[in-house]
Amino acid sequence: MTSDQETSPVLAVGERDPRLNERLIEELTAFNTAATGADDRGTLSVKVTDEAGGLIGGLAAWTWGGLCGIELLWVREDSRKDGWGSRLVRAAEEEARRRGCDRMVVSSFTFQAPGFYQRHGYVETGRTLGIPGGHEDVHLFKSLTEQDPSDRA
Repeated sequence: MTSDQETSPVLAVGERDPRLNERLIEELTAFNTAATGADDRGTLSVKVTDEAGGLIGGLAAWTWGGLCGIELLWVREDSRKDGWGSRLVRAAEEEARRRGCDRMVVSSFTFQAPGFYQRHGYVETGRTLGIPGGHEDVHLFKSLTEQDPSDRA
């Protein structure tokens, strides 16, 4: 082997590598902090369980630089008409405000719940086309400094 072959970069493709994922997060966080000055990256979750400890629903989100992004929101089918989705979103928004966030973002496929978010004061900012089945990914934004129409009584 020549010295060129011994030091050649190796490109590897495969399933998600948790260690690589953590390293990428570290490197991108450092880059983003240097570019923006915001170094307050965090995560949050909200969950609701039944009397037996079974999961009724939950929400996972991130916070950074005054922005909170909802990554995942799910409510089990037999509880979807009980208002848990709304309570989960409101709790996440309240926690985001407590952490100093003044805006929220989320995306939802057209077959999921973009209308749900719009009823909670989120406005569409764009779409990603080409989701399987002819669907789209709807990107939504909400200012936390304006009153949510669903909170008015």
